[in-house]
Amino acid sequence: MDRSPGDRPSPVDQPNAPSDPPDQPPTAHAKLDQSSGNQPAGPGAAGEALAVLTSFGRRLLVLVPVYLAGAIGLSVGFVLFGLALYLGWRRVREEKERSLRVARQLLDDEERLTTKTLYMSHRELPAWVSFPDVEKAEWLNKIVAQVWPFLGQYMEKLLAETVAPAVRGSNPHLQTFTFTRVELGEKPLRIVGVRVHPGQRKEQILLDLNISYVGDVQIDVEVKKYFCKAGVKGMQLQGVLRVILEPLIGNLPIVGAVSMFFIRRPTLDINWTGMTNLLDIPGLSSLSDTMIMDSIAAFLVLPNRLLVPLVPDLQDVAQLRSPLPRGIIRIHLLAARGLSSKDKYIKGLIEGKSDPYALVRVGTQTFCSRVIDEELNPQWGETYEVMVHEVPGQEIEVEVFDKDPDKDDFLGRMKLDVGKVLQAGVMDEWFPLQSGQGQVHLRLEWLSLLPDAEKLEQVLQWNRGVSSQPEPPSAAILVVYLDRAQDLPLKKGNKEPNPMVQLSIQDVTQESKTVYNANCPVWEEAFRFFLQDPRSQELDVQLLYLDSSEVRFPAVPGTPGAWDLDDESPQTGSSVDAPPRPSHTTPDSNFGTENVLRIHVLEAQDLIAKDRFLGGLVKGKSDPYVKLKLGGRSFRSRVVREDLNPRWNEVFEVIITSIPGQELEVEVFDKDLDKDDFLGRCKVSLTTVLNNGFLDEWLTLEDVPSGRLHLCLERLTPRPTAAELEEVLQVNSLIQTQKSAELAAALLSVYLERAEDLPLRKGTKPPSPYATIAVGDTSHKTKTVSQTSAPVWDESASFLIRKPNSESLELQVQGEGTGALGSLSLPLSELLVADRLCLDHWFMLSNGPGQVLLRAQLRILVSQHSGVEAYSHSYSHSSSSLSEEPELWGGLPHITSSAPELRQRLTHSDSPLEAPAGPLGQVKLTVWYYSEERKLISIVHSCRALRQNGRDPPDPYVSLLLLPDKNRGTKRKSSQKKRTLNPEFDERFEWELPLDEALRRKLDVSVKSSSSFMSRERELLGKVQLDLTEIDLSQGAAQWYDLMDDKDKGSS
Repeated sequence: MDRSPGDRPSPVDQPNAPSDPPDQPPTAHAKLDQSSGNQPAGPGAAGEALAVLTSFGRRLLVLVPVYLAGAIGLSVGFVLFGLALYLGWRRVREEKERSLRVARQLLDDEERLTTKTLYMSHRELPAWVSFPDVEKAEWLNKIVAQVWPFLGQYMEKLLAETVAPAVRGSNPHLQTFTFTRVELGEKPLRIVGVRVHPGQRKEQILLDLNISYVGDVQIDVEVKKYFCKAGVKGMQLQGVLRVILEPLIGNLPIVGAVSMFFIRRPTLDINWTGMTNLLDIPGLSSLSDTMIMDSIAAFLVLPNRLLVPLVPDLQDVAQLRSPLPRGIIRIHLLAARGLSSKDKYIKGLIEGKSDPYALVRVGTQTFCSRVIDEELNPQWGETYEVMVHEVPGQEIEVEVFDKDPDKDDFLGRMKLDVGKVLQAGVMDEWFPLQSGQGQVHLRLEWLSLLPDAEKLEQVLQWNRGVSSQPEPPSAAILVVYLDRAQDLPLKKGNKEPNPMVQLSIQDVTQESKTVYNANCPVWEEAFRFFLQDPRSQELDVQLLYLDSSEVRFPAVPGTPGAWDLDDESPQTGSSVDAPPRPSHTTPDSNFGTENVLRIHVLEAQDLIAKDRFLGGLVKGKSDPYVKLKLGGRSFRSRVVREDLNPRWNEVFEVIITSIPGQELEVEVFDKDLDKDDFLGRCKVSLTTVLNNGFLDEWLTLEDVPSGRLHLCLERLTPRPTAAELEEVLQVNSLIQTQKSAELAAALLSVYLERAEDLPLRKGTKPPSPYATIAVGDTSHKTKTVSQTSAPVWDESASFLIRKPNSESLELQVQGEGTGALGSLSLPLSELLVADRLCLDHWFMLSNGPGQVLLRAQLRILVSQHSGVEAYSHSYSHSSSSLSEEPELWGGLPHITSSAPELRQRLTHSDSPLEAPAGPLGQVKLTVWYYSEERKLISIVHSCRALRQNGRDPPDPYVSLLLLPDKNRGTKRKSSQKKRTLNPEFDERFEWELPLDEALRRKLDVSVKSSSSFMSRERELLGKVQLDLTEIDLSQGAAQWYDLMDDKDKGSS
């Protein structure tokens, strides 16, 4: 309860004061005390006797379980176990009650202390109270209070006419978004103090306003499509708002413009209503209230500014809206000393150390150092560079934390105004940590910005001698101001585009905001980049439409076809004016330019342990798995149980474009029953992979004390020729891991342009058709074109193909609410024999009179690092050229096996001069040892010319046994093929064992056939026994082996 500071303490607060019952006068206490010795026992004695009987009965009930246990004949252990459970429950309950009493007592003491000491806590400071550098502005608060209702009317109009249309255009799921209520409330914003900075430039006035707003604002929104209502009910905002009046001019109104921004991130607290319902809307589920709060707060902080021009045709508006930084501060985070120890073990009985890391923050620029384990005097040696926009005002803030699995402990912070660095030029000091103990060692350098390149070579020479981690030192900065665009081409159907701009310098990419439904967008944004060497770095600018992943415009003007957009929307007019029917498709220039990224998740090391047992006393391990996100798709590896150094060895494939700035997001989690624990994350820029084709790195996991992840990324090159298909299929069978899905051998790109002569609905009404394109389990649905029998879709889709010889493209044309209009089935084997693996013409639909204009283009995925290149090169040359191949493969990296191993396996397989099959047939095998995983691997490819003993062909399968062991642990069995003498298996089998043990084994291979459905008897068609000591397991050649006769019949 709240108490006014002037009230006297009540008798309840005084422990020695007597308290009277509410129905007796104060003198009743004295009378009772005087006569207490002569009073008879009365009713009190009966109550006391009843209490004694109750206590005796409870103790008697305790013996009932003991009696029952003896009567039933149970062991004494059951009684002791039940007693232990009861005592444990009693102890836990008493601990909870004691904790609640202590917390309640602490809260009461805090209320009393606050009431007695803070006399002015609930009152406003009088106007005559002043501070040395801050002045009161009560007159300004009175003006704000009077203007507040009219400001609310303006906000209501602004949200309804400007913000709501922008929200509706930003997401297709928010097309029914509306503001149902906008009220700023009765509590206006207050300006606690004003500070004027003298001595700045003469053409500007600098003001700092201490803002405090605790308002009863109410803003309600509704998304009718999803019956969702949400809003804001109450808001708190506190911070320092800087107001700059510049330029000062000689005409009214004297001030040309007003700039406003927060120097530091303000304290913002919003009371949301219905936020859970709003975040359940599709497209918004990835957001959270914390992310929304961070975005709002960051929007108000430097370098973001709000500029309000007060005069028309103001010069240098861009300079006012986004001025150049005042300078650069190079922050060397060197070390810390004397930090407090936060780690405790065994319930605090053993004191450990800390795992410190530092957060360096200047405005919205934040950097996080690495974690130093078990150290109170850490040495970081890291360097960061920050842009300074306002002096004085901005501060360098360093916070030190102790990294923990659950919540990091705070160790202290220090703050320093950047004006002191400007005055000193260079500062190299130990700064004490506030709200903690210890010191942090910083070296701060102020770097001025020069408008010319006269000293560039000198700066580059100086930077070569500077050791900087994690990034090299910068020599210059680049500031790009994006103002606007005009007369952008419309989308197909004369629709307004949603343009945005993407700017990239090497691995750093920044994006502008998206302007919705505008072909003359206005951005008015500034982008800032650090440059290590301006002479060799390039700025890449891409203009994109938000609803298309294609780059519509090149960065360099004047490129041929730069503004050439296909517009195949239906034309209206007479039959004479109608264009002739096209015979081929006209896809976009970017059609068929995709690549395939093969992601090989190998292993991880030094992951943190998240599993705890017995209330945290026993430290376990983790059950890690990996989540990958790229291009709107996500993948997840299997879970490795109880391992901090897991090996996944899984391969994932995704279709990518060549748009710069793409990143692969990788997160590692510990699998738990309730909520999975976070084990770290990292991001991989695809620039290196797109340029070089291959990347093999150990990546350090971020936001965790330790851990690193081993990834291999390869860009597969699609080629429009089927000459290498067999080699690609064979390589895929070799490098495919046991835990991964079948690898893709080709990429299919489909462009569906239009359809004609679709059947009408009942009567004469045309249908509203759409098409579904599918290959296997992957499908793509086009848009629906309303009421036409000749729809124009102009859509493309890409599919990963694993077996081009057996898969097919399925197309279904359906009408909205009318069912199927026609279908098309195109076997991909027809593309393999087509010119450049492409078919582009009209296709007749089955089950209907219509036809579609379609382009299907198949391209074989050739791996540059798996042996196909060497195989193709050597296959086209004479046998004498084979001896030169090791030089071609000497410098290539590996994915799942070394390149020479794959080359050997390919070049030794299927020699043109093959021996004829024996009387029992032959089996084709590949046997090799994978040294990186310590596994013996055998691939059963096929059999040929098997023996037929009966009237019908056999149902063969292959059984493998690793001798001398004959148990089920070393036995492997392939799938069964029906009624064939030449079965194709292409199945892989693995045994985990050391190489020296594998060389002592023999591989027994038996080809068998089922005798009958009801019988367990198996007919032996032939067998072969391979002595592994006589096979070069590093070569792994695919060879045919003659099957030998064995009269014994066996069962599988």
